Parts: sequence; C-alpha cells; structure tokens
Amino acid sequence: MRINYPRSERDGVMRFVPSGRQFLALIGMGFGVLLLVFLVLYALVKVPTPNEFSTAQATVVTYADGKTEIARVADANRTSIPLSDVPLVVQREVLAAEDRDFYEHGGFSASGIARAAWNNIIGGSTQGGSTITQQYAKNAYLTQDRTLTRKAKELVLSIKLSQTRSKERILEDYLNTIYFGRGAYGIEAASQAYFKIPASKLTGTQGAVLASLIRSPAGYAPETNKDRLRGRWNYVLDAMVAKEWITEKSRARQKFPKIAKRGSGNRLEGDNGFLVDMARRELSALGFSEEEVARGGYRITTTFDQKAMNAARTAVEEKGPETGVKGLRIGIAAVQPGTGAVLAIYGGDDYLTDQFNNATQGIVQAGSTFKPFALAAALENDISLYDRFSGVNGTTFTFPGFAPYRVNNFDGYNAGGSISLLRATQSSVNTAYVDLENEITPEAVVDSAIRAGIPGTTAGLNAGPTTVLGTSSPHTLDMAAAYATFAARGLQANPYVIASVRNANGGLLYSKRPEVSRAYDADIASQVTYALTQVVKNGSGFAAQDLGRPAAGKTGTTNSNLSAWFVGYTPEIAVAVSMAKSTESGGLKTLRGTGGMTRVTGGSFPARMWTAMVKAFLKDTPVQQFDGTTSNSDGYGGGSYKRKSTKSPTATSTTKPTGAPTTKAPTPVPTVPPATSPPSTP
Repeated sequence: MRINYPRSERDGVMRFVPSGRQFLALIGMGFGVLLLVFLVLYALVKVPTPNEFSTAQATVVTYADGKTEIARVADANRTSIPLSDVPLVVQREVLAAEDRDFYEHGGFSASGIARAAWNNIIGGSTQGGSTITQQYAKNAYLTQDRTLTRKAKELVLSIKLSQTRSKERILEDYLNTIYFGRGAYGIEAASQAYFKIPASKLTGTQGAVLASLIRSPAGYAPETNKDRLRGRWNYVLDAMVAKEWITEKSRARQKFPKIAKRGSGNRLEGDNGFLVDMARRELSALGFSEEEVARGGYRITTTFDQKAMNAARTAVEEKGPETGVKGLRIGIAAVQPGTGAVLAIYGGDDYLTDQFNNATQGIVQAGSTFKPFALAAALENDISLYDRFSGVNGTTFTFPGFAPYRVNNFDGYNAGGSISLLRATQSSVNTAYVDLENEITPEAVVDSAIRAGIPGTTAGLNAGPTTVLGTSSPHTLDMAAAYATFAARGLQANPYVIASVRNANGGLLYSKRPEVSRAYDADIASQVTYALTQVVKNGSGFAAQDLGRPAAGKTGTTNSNLSAWFVGYTPEIAVAVSMAKSTESGGLKTLRGTGGMTRVTGGSFPARMWTAMVKAFLKDTPVQQFDGTTSNSDGYGGGSYKRKSTKSPTATSTTKPTGAPTTKAPTPVPTVPPATSPPSTP
C-alpha cells in the first residue's frame, strides 16, 4: 500500500501537513511504540533487593539498663518499625499529604507522570505528582537522577510492587525509608528528632507536622521556615477533612504542636563519644564489622552505668582544679569488682574537641599506687604486715645486676631504723618498699601486678630496683581493674564494656560471660585491703574519709610531679583517678601550679575527685563492709595476721637526706633494660 505523503493533491507547504487520517495513524503508532517500550521494560525490569542505604538501620548504644540511649551509630539515622506501631491517624495524614488515592490506584498516577515528562521536555523543574509507591521505588531501588529513563523504571517498579505486595507493606516500607529532615530517615527516627517520643505515641497534630515535612524537609524546617510549615500543616489537616478522615469539628480543635529544639546533630559530644568509641573497638574485637554496626540496626547494651558516669563528670567539675589547667589531662575509670564490667569512663571534657581518651589511651607513671602489688607478693611469701623494713631516708640498696641504688622518701621522711610494712604502706615509705622488693625480688612484683590485671605489655613494666615505686606507665582503666581484684577478695576479672548485642529483630547475637580467675587467695587480698584502709584512715589518702563508708586506696605522685593518682575501692566499685599535663608536642610537663598548688599529690585533687565520685554513685545505697556484711564498723572484712620477729633492715643508711621527694634510678648493667626515674609518693 502506497502512503500518500507528501500529499499529492496539495500545493506548497500544505503538502507536508498530514491529513486527519494520517494524524490519527501517527498517534496510534506513537502509542504502539510506547506500549512496546513499556512491555519490554516490564519484562526486563525485576524488583531488586532494596539498596543498602534504604534498609540500613541505626545501631543503638545504651547504658547498662538497656533502655537509656547513649548514642546511635549509623550511616543513616533510621529505626524500622511495623505499620501497626504508627497510629492510623498519622498514616492517613501522610496519605493526605502525599497520595490521597493510595488505596485506589495501581501504583502510579497518570497525570503525575505526564506532568513530570512534560517538564523534563521543556526544561522546567520537576514537579510533584509521584505516588507513595513511586517514591518508595525511587528511594529503595533507584538513583535520584531526574531523567525520563529513571522515571520509566520507577513507573514499572511501582506497578510491579503494587502487584506483588500489599498496600500495607508498601506503606510500611515507605514510612521506614522516607527522609524527614534533621538527619532522620523513617517515621520512628523523625518522631524522636522532632518530638522526643516514639512514633507509637504521636498525636494527630504531631503526625501532621511530620507529614508536612516529607515534600521538602529543608523548605519546611521549623528552625527557618516555621510559617511555611504551619501553612503546609493546615493543608494536610484540610485534606484530612476532605477525605472524611476527621470531622470539621475535630479540625477546628487542632492546635499547632510544640516542636523540640534541634540538637547539636552529633550524639558523640561530651562523654558519649568516648563510650561509643570504646564500644566500637570492643565490637570489632568480638568480630562485628564496622559495616554491620553502622547498618545492622543492632541494640548494643554496654556496662556503663549512667549514675556512675554522671558522678564521674560532676566530680571533675566540682573537685578538679580550676586554675593552671592548660594541657591538663584527667582520666577516671570505674570497674565492678568480681565481674570486670566497666561502670564509668571519664576520658576528657568533650570527645568532639579531643578524641584522645585519658582513661584508656593515656599512660603516666603509676607512682606509689604500684606498691600494693608488692605488698600482695610479700604476703604470699609469708611476710607479715608487721614485719619491719628500712625506714631510713637516703638508704642505698644493692640489687643483683644493678649498680647501688640510693632511695629517698617523700619530703625526706625518716622513720628511724625500721618501720612495719603496715605503717610503710600507710605512709608510703619508699625505703621500706624497696627493701621489701629486694627481699622478694622485682620479678615477684611484676608477676603480682600482671596477675592483678596490669597488662604485661604495659610501658616500662620491667623488673628492676625502681619497679616497686611505679616507674611503669599503665592506663587508668588498667589500674582500676587491678585494684578491683583486691576488692573482689583475689578474683581477677578482665574489664569489658559490651554486655550484649541484639539484632534489629531482637535476636540475641552476643552475651558477655565475665572472665574471672583467682589471682590471690582471699586471705591475701583481705590483708592488702586492710592495709589500704589504713591509708585512708590514717595516711596519705585521708581525703577519702569523707566518703563515710569503708574504703581502701593508695595515693601516687611521680618524679618531678609529672603525674598524680588516687586508686581505691569499696566492696561495690573500684575507681582510678589520674592527673597529668601534656605539652603541645605530646610529652609530659610538671603539675606544679595546677590549682594554685606548688606540688600536686595523689592525696589532693585525685583523692577529692575519687571521693566525690564514689560518694555520689553510692548515695542512698546500703553501707557494705569488705567481708560482705553491714555490721563491721571499721570496714575490714577479715584476714589473719602473722606477727613475725622483727627483722633488721638489709640495707644501710648513708648520708644525710637531701629532702628531695625522689631519687634518680641507678644505672643498670647492660644486660638489664634501663629503668626510668622512680616516682616517690605519699
């Protein structure tokens, strides 16, 4: 059949104007091509797995109660919930705002598609008109490109979704993936972001606000465009009346709800960042990948106790120094005796300003807080608390393989010829403890410290004359965990922060079982505790008496006043507090001048902060004794004492003391690792 075109019966340009029949034929051909394209696309386009971002859920990190949220770890702030958790009125408000005929159409709006196509052809802006099904298809399966190809795929996917899924399932998926602003994806996260409540508690007026935000979260942001948001809110409620989902009378009673102020946008500020960082590191060690944590929607219950955390921060704010604090680093760690659960960490003032955790990453010499490990080793070697050792300031000791070592006591203290081990602990007498170390060997001190919980990899943990004086540099958390061993009557437990991990459906993926072993006999640990209670009652830790309940502890101050410690415990909690100052290059500088003090000792700011924290944490709780009872007035829980005959000091006194708080370590022979300058502390 011959096509009469150009038309022979016409002249000039009119020959190229198609006849009515030809025009209809062209339209028919166009529709035929479009139909063919649609059929090809329908056959080729499969409903894929939703893209990872659209299904990613925030992992929630909570305190030990499993309820109070610390922060969320996520690529997107999203928590998926079932449709049944969204009030019906809120569901309808979303439909009123975005797709009033959702339950009637087959997944697409012909008028909306035509409008979008026309605007693309003429170069105009893409206008609204996509159905909820189309919006979900775009967000979950496609890119955000504004092209006809993407629109065609969106159309086909929408139709297929409508044929393979229920309307309720599509609406549920949509409500869990759509963006509402404030970093919130999904209606549950949005409800928390704007109203601080779960979606299940939303009212109709609140739901209308969230429905209004969907079209343009930035354009209707309450912080900058509240009037526009109110106008859109009215539009949504009017649409609810038009659909007869609410009455005119009900509409007239609606009042614009109060919207919560926008947060900083970063839940890692303050202490939170340190806690989350510790949790992420432990999760990684347990085999959970970063991707799993960021997208899995897990619920991580930590060991951190909110009351203990608040107590630690308040203690620093109220009892820490206020002047001379440039470069000051304070670390606090609290551990539960017998389990190893980390109850509190104070790693610094604000994680967003400085991510260095003073409690878990900072290392400073332990000073005399290391002496209890030597005390425990001595008791194991049948040495009594009442055996006597050199109390003479300036005594010189000789250790095999080392040059002679002259030891000074703090402030030149001279106890006479000898002093009991109990009194030496109470007054932190260096000469007595070096004398003791010489008898039991430095290796025994190192072994005792490791058994208590000090890692063998600790910087400076070498066996030598200065070991007992704390020349090693443990982390604050390590010291808290090690002293917790004494509090638990000799049971050592590795510290941990992850109590349990559950998936998005509530299934248990991990539950911690404390790793506990016996480091010391209960009798040995009890005797150490008794000695350390005397430090608080009659010695350098007297500031802790303000606690008003049984407490044991030890102060520590290092050479040149580079650090100050107080580490102590009650039956319920073991806490370590460290102080040091860093230079701009990362080294350490003296604490002198901090808080207006010429010398900062462990019995000053560290002991005060320790006492304030523990007192606040234990407030309104029964007073526990170290033997597990509530009747022992002095707080000591038992343990036998072997009184042996007085032993003569093995070292000899040398020249008149200089009064210096510390001495330089002797130069060891080349076969032994060198020791650093020995701390000397009260």
